[in-house]
Amino acid sequence: MSDYKEYLSEREQIDRMFEIGYSIENVQENLSGALVMFEKIGSETETLHIKTADARKYFSNLLLQQRQNV
Repeated sequence: MSDYKEYLSEREQIDRMFEIGYSIENVQENLSGALVMFEKIGSETETLHIKTADARKYFSNLLLQQRQNV
């Protein structure tokens, strides 16, 4: 898969999490990307492994927006 297609796939996964009511609660960076932990009200949690740099920039911007709206 090309890097761009992988980025689009990861971005869609992130967007889907927000659409169904999850918010970013924790991020753990590592050498192979980032583990982004999402939490839904009612304590449901999901984790995505984000590998591409562009997708990491994307969720970082969403996290900043999320923190400003709190």
